Amino acid sequence: MTSVKAVLNHAGENVKVHRKKRILHDFKRDALLYLLLLLPIAYIIIFKYAPIYGVLMAFQDYNIFGGISGSEWVGLDVFNFIFHQSSFYRALTNTLVLNFLDLIAGFPAPIILAILLNELRHVRFKKITQTILYLPHFLSWVIIGGMVYLMFASGGMANSVLSSLGIGKMEFLSQKTNWLIMYVAVGVWQSVGWGTIIYLASIIGINKELYEASDIDGCSRLRKVWHITLPGMKPTIIILLILQIGRMVSIGFDRPFVMGNSLVSEYSDVISTYVYRIGIGSGDFSQATAVGLFQSVVGLVFLVGANYIAKKIGEQGIW
Repeated sequence: MTSVKAVLNHAGENVKVHRKKRILHDFKRDALLYLLLLLPIAYIIIFKYAPIYGVLMAFQDYNIFGGISGSEWVGLDVFNFIFHQSSFYRALTNTLVLNFLDLIAGFPAPIILAILLNELRHVRFKKITQTILYLPHFLSWVIIGGMVYLMFASGGMANSVLSSLGIGKMEFLSQKTNWLIMYVAVGVWQSVGWGTIIYLASIIGINKELYEASDIDGCSRLRKVWHITLPGMKPTIIILLILQIGRMVSIGFDRPFVMGNSLVSEYSDVISTYVYRIGIGSGDFSQATAVGLFQSVVGLVFLVGANYIAKKIGEQGIW
């Protein structure tokens, strides 16, 4: 019995030694890849995890001279103050409305474009179209904002053309409905190319034999799209939809800031500009941090909820 235990212990030790050697061998073999990972990991730690410490300011009457350790703790008083501010609810409502409009108009656009591009048979024209669609993604919102004002301001080129045609000027950027249309349209124009590339990649992953079989059966292009392409894209569509729903209370600062103006501030003031105004403008870092924390928590709830619903109806979630 003792000899059997000794043999088993010896075998176990050999397995551990072999496992350690294999791990060491794999590490040496992929050492360059691990080195390449160092920069992204350092970026995430420094710019994503380290700032989490600053969340404590949301529960303090933060004093910039005393720092976090020297500021008075006030519990949930900052949140209580924010939730009694009408300007906060206006910013939250505007954020939800603008993100909902982006979801309705901007989410289907790259799906449709990806399908249309996939159906193109002229390879050169297809590549040129893809390039043209993707170019706006490289432009900063400052440049795009300047282009929009140049084109659609009261004395811009669009109104000059309309006046020459006898139609009359339109207030594209100072009237609520027109501004909302411009905001969404410009956002779709800027982002549609990136989304199209993602969906084209998912289409490329569809088994080509399915299309060949449909050709033999005499299926039309529309039937191929409906019964092969869209089902093949569905996992990607669901994942991106879940992620976009998770961002319903988050909105970039640059787009509403450069496209907004005093005439439409009632509709263009969103959470990000609200945080900028009270944090950088007024120096109230406790309020700004509290709003940011609220935004993150609600976004997480939206993300988990959307993922749960997707799994409940039998679709693939993000975890």
